[in-house]
Amino acid sequence: MPRLLSLFLPLLLTALLAGCGGLPKAADKSKKVYQGESFAAEETFSRLFDAGVDDTCEAARRALLSQGYVISKAASGMVQGAKRFQPEGEVHVEIGFNVVCVGDGPKQQVATAYVSAQQDRYVLKKNAQAASLGVSALGSISVPLSSTEDSLVKVASETIPAGEFYDRFFTLMSRMLRENTTGEPR
Repeated sequence: MPRLLSLFLPLLLTALLAGCGGLPKAADKSKKVYQGESFAAEETFSRLFDAGVDDTCEAARRALLSQGYVISKAASGMVQGAKRFQPEGEVHVEIGFNVVCVGDGPKQQVATAYVSAQQDRYVLKKNAQAASLGVSALGSISVPLSSTEDSLVKVASETIPAGEFYDRFFTLMSRMLRENTTGEPR
């Protein structure tokens, strides 16, 4: 019997290992995120404006400010801003905008604004607090307190892909650019 086992054991192990190779892996079941990147020449995230870099970025800054965004950085050719929302009781959302303005044309008289917005989602996490009380004769006793410590925990983050969202922003940017350069009232 031991001789028979020593002959079949390597065959059994080989068959088991070969069988494992045919099983679908967890990574094979789902498509990798980066495989969905088409790098197509579409204008969802960019627009060409008939103005220089500084005027284009200033229009972006004004558009964000007019909608309640807090500007965290406004440098030559770049604007960053964020706005916070609370759509539900314990859910918080933050939208962060990044705008980069790049000069185009032979004399840089026009500029392209590249815009991406990121949405971060947070939930409120409650942590109950407890206190320990040491009594030499009895040892240590934990007593739960009625207070809790709340903290926001990020549960999701994504670049906003919606074309209409960016179309509305670019339309407002165009209006701000027109008002800033021609002096037209709103």
